[in-house]
Amino acid sequence: MIDLLLSRHVFFINLKAILFILPSSRRPFYLPLTGSLHSTLRRIPLRRPPSAAAAPPPFMHLGPSGDRLLIFVMRRYLIGISKLEFAQQAWKNGVRRTQPSHAFSGSHDFNIYHLGDNVGTGSVQLQVVNALRKGDRQLASKMLLDLGEVNDKLSAKDFACILEYCARTPDPLFAMETWKIMEDKVIDINKRSCIFILQAFSKGGYIKEAFNWLNFLAENDRMHYAPMFNIFLSGCWSSKSFNHVDHCLELMENQLVGKSEITHWELLKLAVLQRNLSAVHEIWKEYTRYYSPSVIMLRKFIWCYTKLGDLDSGNAALKHLLVLARQGSASLSISGTGNYQSSAVDIPIPTKEKSYENRFSLDNLSSLTLEGNPEKNEGPIEVSMDESSMGHHSIMKNLELKKSFESRSKFNIIDALLLKINGNTFFNELGKGRCIPVAHTIFDGALRIDSSNFQVKQEDFSELSSGKMQQGLEMTSHPLKNLLRWSFNDMIHACAQSSNYQMAEQLFLQMLDIGLKPSKHTYDGFVKAAIEGKGVDYGMKVVKMMQERNIKPYDNTFAVLSVGYSRTLELDMAESFSDKISDKLPKNIHTFNTLLAACGFMDEPERAVRVLAKIKRLKIKLNIRTYELMFALFGTVNVPYERGNILSHMDVSKRIGAIEMDMMKNGIHHSYASMKNLIRALGAEGMIQDMLRYLDIAENLLWQTDAHQTNDLYNIVLHALVKAKERHKAIEVFRSMRSCGLPANVATYNIMIECCSMLKCFKSACAIISLMLREGFYPQTLTYTALIKVLLANEDFEGALNLLDQSHSEAIQLDVQLFNTILREAYIKRRIDVIELVVESMHREKIQPNPTSLWYTFSAYVESDFHSTAMEALQVLSMRMISEDNEILQAKKSVFEELVLDEDLDVELEIIRTFKGSQEFLATALMNLRWCAIMGYSISWSPEESQWAKRLASKVST
Repeated sequence: MIDLLLSRHVFFINLKAILFILPSSRRPFYLPLTGSLHSTLRRIPLRRPPSAAAAPPPFMHLGPSGDRLLIFVMRRYLIGISKLEFAQQAWKNGVRRTQPSHAFSGSHDFNIYHLGDNVGTGSVQLQVVNALRKGDRQLASKMLLDLGEVNDKLSAKDFACILEYCARTPDPLFAMETWKIMEDKVIDINKRSCIFILQAFSKGGYIKEAFNWLNFLAENDRMHYAPMFNIFLSGCWSSKSFNHVDHCLELMENQLVGKSEITHWELLKLAVLQRNLSAVHEIWKEYTRYYSPSVIMLRKFIWCYTKLGDLDSGNAALKHLLVLARQGSASLSISGTGNYQSSAVDIPIPTKEKSYENRFSLDNLSSLTLEGNPEKNEGPIEVSMDESSMGHHSIMKNLELKKSFESRSKFNIIDALLLKINGNTFFNELGKGRCIPVAHTIFDGALRIDSSNFQVKQEDFSELSSGKMQQGLEMTSHPLKNLLRWSFNDMIHACAQSSNYQMAEQLFLQMLDIGLKPSKHTYDGFVKAAIEGKGVDYGMKVVKMMQERNIKPYDNTFAVLSVGYSRTLELDMAESFSDKISDKLPKNIHTFNTLLAACGFMDEPERAVRVLAKIKRLKIKLNIRTYELMFALFGTVNVPYERGNILSHMDVSKRIGAIEMDMMKNGIHHSYASMKNLIRALGAEGMIQDMLRYLDIAENLLWQTDAHQTNDLYNIVLHALVKAKERHKAIEVFRSMRSCGLPANVATYNIMIECCSMLKCFKSACAIISLMLREGFYPQTLTYTALIKVLLANEDFEGALNLLDQSHSEAIQLDVQLFNTILREAYIKRRIDVIELVVESMHREKIQPNPTSLWYTFSAYVESDFHSTAMEALQVLSMRMISEDNEILQAKKSVFEELVLDEDLDVELEIIRTFKGSQEFLATALMNLRWCAIMGYSISWSPEESQWAKRLASKVST
């Protein structure tokens, strides 16, 4: 046929299409070549017509009646090839078991071999599909109705192309319309059409209709086999519909259809979607009852266990997988569509042995051994490693390196990883490529040395990390190695999520020991686990190790490091890693949100502006969390350093308007947190009217909000009103709150008691205390602080001291703020006697003073012209800021005294730099002592020996 075709009808061949000239139209007609015909034509030499002497004519015309004959011959040939190729595909039940790889086909072209035998219907099918692709459903429906007029003898094949397109798109409505026409034409539906219709319903989310279709096929004695039920279960998973799963399994049982491996996989996906770990264990038991676990199914079980956080079961399944890889019983290949497939036949074979299921029990780890290779490897073991990654070191140098490792008192695992990954493999004199795993011995010693930092169960993988395992993986195929790597990656990432750094480090070392090269995804998971287990600095060491190997980390790795440094408030490092992110993925907004939150905590709005500019450059869509942080960052101008004024109020209004306008553009509405931050910012800026207006807006927008959250909004408003001395508005808001039936909490009553200090009415404060007690709330430290403010507003220092004694007798946990409240009023009223009583009470309660306490005490003496007493009090209180325990002071004396008495000009800067952050009080105390030394006063590290301290103690005692 090919010879006839080439000699009589075709002259020009371009190996992509055959060019025909129809004599009726004189226009060229191209017939595409695919599949076996394409390869066949490449092997056949081009034949010239006899009349061609030197140069061939541009083309050869067909005969008057040859056009139909030629098209018919080519069509029949293509149909024959398509049937041959289609018979080799995985439409049969359980012929191939596939595992998706990272390469997926992005083509949505339909199969040209499904056009049917009729030439007219084939062209109409193409026109219908093209109309559907263009979105012209009306035209597609019209052409579908006209399809029956092309030829009276129609079959299911004449609709296969349309149904396949509906299944791939999916388009369940047009699939139903096509089936109705087939039913009206009394066309017997075949197996392929049944599958296409079921796929269209299942993938399109019409689960109820898909199940009814299965029932229809069952009632009409249509073919029922596992792939059809697998398609339905896959649709249940994609649409998150669980109601029909049990009905599907019941129908399978009634139709005597057994579960294939793909069926178990679809059930596993549904169990993971429901977060049902017990269901995964049940599926494992059922699967191992009928199947010997394959590598693909083990990889899928590992994925399920890691998704559900069951690291022990995942570890056991990974061990099964490594055993199969070692035995060489697993064979994988990559299909043309990029899927990993096994050559084993998917036929469930139940066993009669009762111990068979126990053989594959995940709890019975000791039953697994490395069988299948009786040879014992003695001497050097050949390891699969690239020559470029091997270092050429002498054996003596390696032995010295080993001794240096063993001599360390504390072993650094990261250094060992650097050694191993950088290719420092230890060679024997027996020849190139033959090595002794000395590095593995060093690692074993390291685990024994650093047992406090790396406690793992080595026996779980003892046989797998031997030289036999390395030799076994040498002969494994590339797809199987990828499968192993993906399984290790899933386990390492699961360890990171569960903060199990020890297991992650163990798995990482095992990958290196068996000769499995870590990927970027592996490093990404290991960095996450290192940050969770050892801190962000330890994760940074892993990243440096990658850079030394010229391995560029994922953007996700940079994002994790940025989040880690943001949480430790190291904003320079956090910002530098966020600048390395180049992906426009929506998930990266979490990284920038964390950095924005740290900027707000450290009060760095300028840095926050740079972060927002980076987000805009990457074109990452902002979420509601970003806007919540923006209100907190940019809702104020000078607060808390200065009070708001007219200019700052105008700036705040412009900022809030711009943020809300951007929210509207992105279709994001206010949340509780955004309204909370906005109201708090307006209150801090002193914009009372705007704050009350947004409170009304919040009540209207968030009417479904929990009552306690609404109470928090009212507390913010009440606090802002009291701080702004708007006592009447505060009382009005409190009454409105009570009339609406909103529940009050302790914070509400504390704010209103503090409001009574502006009214200078202690009776009103007592009335609120009574109301507070009736509702079941008891006074706390802040309650006593607010009551003391009311008494001090009336200059009742005696009543305030009595209330302080009462709080002590009622076992209230006192804090420095309560004492500072009394010190402040005593300083204003020049009541040094009260200040001395309060300072001594703080000392007896073991409450360390803060810089505010020092300022009130020191300033009171200075303004009363008691300068020597002021310097003595400053020394004693500075010592107590360091520690109230005299023994601790003596222990720190040698270190701190050098800083205090050092004459270097940069020592003060060094003190501030050393004790910044959480130890700023310590830096203040050292600076005060240094100032006393500069003024010529001797520094005593025993504050109890001070005459001022002794006088205060005797005064309080009497």
